[in-house]
Amino acid sequence: MEAVDPTVFRLAIFVLAIFVGYYVVWSVTPALHTPLMAVTNAISSVIIVGALLAAAAHGANSDLAGGAVSGSTWISKGAGAIAAAFAAVNIFGGFLVTQRMLAMYKKKEKK
Repeated sequence: MEAVDPTVFRLAIFVLAIFVGYYVVWSVTPALHTPLMAVTNAISSVIIVGALLAAAAHGANSDLAGGAVSGSTWISKGAGAIAAAFAAVNIFGGFLVTQRMLAMYKKKEKK
């Protein structure tokens, strides 16, 4: 029996995570959206830390090669920069949505 290619296996897990995430988020009642956004912002802040570490990666052999950076290091730097950008957008959007949800519960001013 042949082994499954690790890339195909990881891609299948990613697709399943997308489906599970979609159904979990859309089944949340409106009363829980604000706490859910707060948790999402907390998770995104952890993602930003990891993304910044990846974006600041140094190759293991970069000191030996006279400061040259390998191709895999550039991929890591690029993926880290993209992840930091996406997480920043997610955090900013989460704060906007949370602010808008909380504004719905404020008392209306009488004229």
